[in-house]
Amino acid sequence: MNLRDLHYLVALAEHRHFGRAAEACFVSQPTLSTQIKKLEDELGVPLVERTPRKVLLTDVGREIANRARDVLNEIEQIKGVARRTVDPESGTVRLGIFPTLGPYLLPHVVPMVRDRFPRLELLLVEEKTETVLHRLREGKLDAGVLALPIHDDSLHAEFLFEEPFLLAVPQSHPLAKRPQLKLNDLSDQSLLLLEDGHCLRDQALEVCHMAGAGEKSGFRATSLETLRQMVAANVGITLLPTLAVKPPVAQAPNLQLVEFSGHPPSRRIAMLWRKSSAMGGFLKQLADVFCSLPRDLLDPHSAATASARRRRVA
Repeated sequence: MNLRDLHYLVALAEHRHFGRAAEACFVSQPTLSTQIKKLEDELGVPLVERTPRKVLLTDVGREIANRARDVLNEIEQIKGVARRTVDPESGTVRLGIFPTLGPYLLPHVVPMVRDRFPRLELLLVEEKTETVLHRLREGKLDAGVLALPIHDDSLHAEFLFEEPFLLAVPQSHPLAKRPQLKLNDLSDQSLLLLEDGHCLRDQALEVCHMAGAGEKSGFRATSLETLRQMVAANVGITLLPTLAVKPPVAQAPNLQLVEFSGHPPSRRIAMLWRKSSAMGGFLKQLADVFCSLPRDLLDPHSAATASARRRRVA
């Protein structure tokens, strides 16, 4: 048994197809099939059920594949320890981030990371929260930037910042003339929301629940940009995170931003990594860079003021 064979088994478990698994491992299909058969002979148990259309792992095959994945992850941890001993600020970090934050946060923070760690290769993966968590637990990501709360005792959560929400309304909407809002001002409103699977949907629903507001029926957006354009088209109103309305993001015409008074509704952002990760010390340094964002980027008042100024000029 060797690490290469374990890698082949894990690939087969993920792809459920000899050809695709071989392609992922950069070997020929006969080579991968032969090595899997040798592994079965060595262990003395069948790992794979071969059917005409797809590959199924046996019960013991699935258990061994899961353990093999853990072994391969540990090997990567060992290599990471060695690399960072030689050069603590070099190497690769695979970072997951969710779609309603990534495009708006990364233009600000990536240059800061580059300045602080010029030899670091930062590989960014944008996926919904559950996918980021799944890949993080499996060792396919080193860390994830996600919205709290995350309930997983195997993960360390390093708080980064709190991002307030603003209300986005068409310029003709009665609430557009208000300098500030209270949550109960939304009690008779129906908000446009994202489709299931986006954490921003859950956060907006929580705000709706606190305010006594509802969801506009018959429509669920696939992206934050769709929500923005639907508001501009007079379809309804929605909540937008502060970073999503700050430059370099272009403001949609006919869209007015209104801030909330007092402590506004918000989302809390954290960087998460496995508690067992050998990169924990370095990831804490990386998180510190994310924490050092200019405070005005998270200030909803300046965004609302700029929006009102544009409305008066128009």
